[in-house]
Amino acid sequence: MPPRVLIIDDHRDYRAWLGQHLAAAFPDAHVVGHNPLEDNLLPAGFDGSEWDLVFLDHQLGEEDGLDVLAQLKEQPACPPVIFLTPQGDRAAIEAALRAGAHDYLPKGPAPHEHIRRVAGEALNSGRKAAPSGRAGQRAREDQDFKLKGHRLLKPLGTGSTASVYLMERQSSERLVVVKVFRQVPDEVDRFGPLQRFLQEYELVSAIRHPNVVHIYDLGIADDLAYIAMEYFAGGQLGERIGRGLPLDQALEIMVQIAQALAAIHKVGVLHRDLKPANIMFRDDGSLALIDFGVAKLRDAAIELSGLGEIFGTPYYMSPEQGEGMPVDERSDLYSLGIVFYEMLTGQKPYVAGSPLAVIRKHAHAPLPRLPENLAACQPVLDRMLAKKPADRLPSAAVLLEEVEGLGGELMAQTLRDVTGQ
Repeated sequence: MPPRVLIIDDHRDYRAWLGQHLAAAFPDAHVVGHNPLEDNLLPAGFDGSEWDLVFLDHQLGEEDGLDVLAQLKEQPACPPVIFLTPQGDRAAIEAALRAGAHDYLPKGPAPHEHIRRVAGEALNSGRKAAPSGRAGQRAREDQDFKLKGHRLLKPLGTGSTASVYLMERQSSERLVVVKVFRQVPDEVDRFGPLQRFLQEYELVSAIRHPNVVHIYDLGIADDLAYIAMEYFAGGQLGERIGRGLPLDQALEIMVQIAQALAAIHKVGVLHRDLKPANIMFRDDGSLALIDFGVAKLRDAAIELSGLGEIFGTPYYMSPEQGEGMPVDERSDLYSLGIVFYEMLTGQKPYVAGSPLAVIRKHAHAPLPRLPENLAACQPVLDRMLAKKPADRLPSAAVLLEEVEGLGGELMAQTLRDVTGQ
C-alpha cells in the first residue's frame, strides 16, 4: 500500500516545498498538507493508524508544536513523527526527541538526499512487521531495554555484538548515546569483542580533546556492559559530503581531524576505522572522532583485534591494513587522505564489486587525481595516499602544518585574484 504522509505546518510555501521533495523521493506516496490555522490542530477525525508518517512544525500559530506532539503520542497507533525544528536549535531538537519524536528536520532549506534519508528511515521503522526468531528477540529487547538513571528515547542501531540507543540521563537531562554490549561472558576472551568494547572506553576516556568524543561513563552489570557517550546533534560528515563541501570548509574539517589524530596518537592510540560516518558534528560546528571499537594501542604486545583479523572499512583502509600487516599512525593518515579526496570530489577514489577488490585497488591502483581547480591540494593528498607508509607524511602534526599552510596559500591566491596584485 502506498505510504500516507501528513505535513502539519502553517506555512503554505513550506508545505508545498517539502511535499515536492517527498513526492520526488517516494513517487507512490500520498502526501497531504494540513494548515492548523485554518482548521483544528489535527485534521478532523484524525486517526493515527491511517498515516505512515507525520511531519510536525515546532510552532503552529500560538500553539507549541511540542503540545501537539504530545497529543499525537497519545494516539493508540501513532505513526513516526518528524519534528520540524528551528535551524541550529539544539534545545528544540532535544525536547522533541524526549517527547517521542522519531527524528527531526531543521526548518528551512535542506538537501533532498537528507530529506529522503530521514523520511525513509522513519517510514521503514513504521512499516516493519514484528520480526521473528533472533531478530524479533533483539527488537523486543530494544523496546524493553532499561538502564538505571536513564530514560530510553529510541534505538539508533544494532550490530552483531552491540546495540546503540539515544537516552536521557535523568539527573542532568543530558542526551547521551549509550552503546550496549550484551551477554557478558564469565571470562573475557582477550581477543573477543567484549575486550575491544571495554578497551574503547579505557582508550578514549583518558583523552581530553575537543575533537575526540567525550565518554561519560562505563557500566558492567548482570549480562551487559555499556558506555555512555556524547550525543551529536549536527550529524555525520557523510551527510555534508553529500551536499557538497567548499574547499575552505573541507580544509577546516581536515584541520580538526588532524588535531584529533595528533591527540590520540600522542597517547599511543590508533583509530583504524576513520571514515565519514565516524566523524560527527556538534551544533556549534565543531567535530569529533567517534567509534574507537577497533582501535588499538600502538605499542601493545598483542593486537586487540587478534592476529590475522582485519577490522575497518575497505573503502578507507590503508594497503597494509587491508593485507593484515602491522599498522602505525601513517595508516590513519592514509584513511584521512581517502576522506579528504571524498570531501573534495564527492566520490570515493577506489570502488569495486567486492571488498577484496577494493582492498586490492588500495594496494595497486594509481593514486587518484584531483580536478585541475583543486591541483594545489594534490601534493598533500599524494603524500597521504602513498602506497608505502615510509613515503607518507610521518605524523598528524606534520599533516596539520601542511593543511594550514595550504589554507594560507589558497587565501593568499584568492586575495591576489580579487585585488589583481
